Parts: sequence; structure tokens; C-alpha cells
Amino acid sequence: MAEPNATAEERRPDPNEKLVKIFDSEEESEAMVVKGLLDSAGIESDLASASLLQDAFPGLGGMIILVRGEDAAKARDLIAEYRRPADASDEDETQA
Repeated sequence: MAEPNATAEERRPDPNEKLVKIFDSEEESEAMVVKGLLDSAGIESDLASASLLQDAFPGLGGMIILVRGEDAAKARDLIAEYRRPADASDEDETQA
């Protein structure tokens, strides 16, 4: 029984670990899509409210996504690929 607990403890994030903001959006739905994209790529992320007023005024202030510093570059690359227009990727495939 000790082994499952040990692996769970090893996976827990360090509370002193530096997190980097890699994405922000006014739309919670867009932030959820990006978080899902990062999760599917194996990048752990934290979705948080961009405003302390979120509790009082839901929907205001937007959302931010934070990742570990060492994952920031990969996460930004994935987001840039996500934001690239679909017709640009179609052109790349046609030319190849």
C-alpha cells in the first residue's frame, strides 16, 4: 500500500515552483480548450481567474493559464499552432 502513496506524493507539484503565465483570454471556453490542448500534450497547467473580482462578478476579468517554467516554451508553441488559421495549414499540406 505504501507504493501508491509514494507515487502520488512524487507527482504533487512543489508549492514553491515558479509558474509562468502563457495564455490569457476573456472567454472561459477558449481557456478551457487551450487547457485541454496542453493536457493532451502532457503539459500540466493551472487555469485561474485573472481577476480577484471573479467571485463577485462571474465572467468579468478573464482567465489565465499557468505552466511550469520549463514547459513554457513548448506550451507557447502548441498555442501558436492552435491559433494558426486553418487555411494556412491547408496551404502547407497542398504545397508538400
